[in-house]
Amino acid sequence: MAQVGNWKKMIPLLQNFRTVILANGAFPEHAVPLDYLHKAERIICCDGATQNLLAAGLEPDYIVGDLDSISEELKSRFATILRQNPEQETNDLTKAVRFCKSNHWNEITILGATGKREDHTLGNLSLLINYAEIADVQMFTDYGVFVPQLKTSVYESYPGQQISIFSLTPETFITFHNLIYQVEKKGLTSWWQGTLNEAVSDNFTVEMNQGKLLIFREY
Repeated sequence: MAQVGNWKKMIPLLQNFRTVILANGAFPEHAVPLDYLHKAERIICCDGATQNLLAAGLEPDYIVGDLDSISEELKSRFATILRQNPEQETNDLTKAVRFCKSNHWNEITILGATGKREDHTLGNLSLLINYAEIADVQMFTDYGVFVPQLKTSVYESYPGQQISIFSLTPETFITFHNLIYQVEKKGLTSWWQGTLNEAVSDNFTVEMNQGKLLIFREY
């Protein structure tokens, strides 16, 4: 878990995206994602996450998915907000993002998409790149926040903040600014190569010529 105090430095640096999608991974425990959940303007549940949300004392605004992971009792209780999508070429998280997009909710915070099965975690992280092409998205875990990057970007940070950069496209040439470990016009051919870096200022820049990156900042 992030050290006590560090995550408070991170709070002003986070995007205020108040449409929340709750996926059926590990339910958040850290104060930051829980704060987003409790202050959300709307909560869209992937169907299997509904019970976890109710256990936390909250109710969904919509429930989206193929509805194979929700009880008949809850289907009846929330019949008016169910949005069934039986398509099997995508997962429920993608269906929820597309539902948000169809309603012009284009700034989305995703919670509960990691933890539990590692294959689901990796799959959901990779999907952030796809979502970035249709909406502004950020994914919170109990340790930090992932955002997709499709062009050169500057990020707010604080000295000592732990940063990891993952390249999904080996042909991408990357340059880091204001990180302890510098990279200049280099491709990252394996995911580990951009991990465990550290910010030295109140911002850092990741330059790229093309391609797709994931940026992780700890709280």
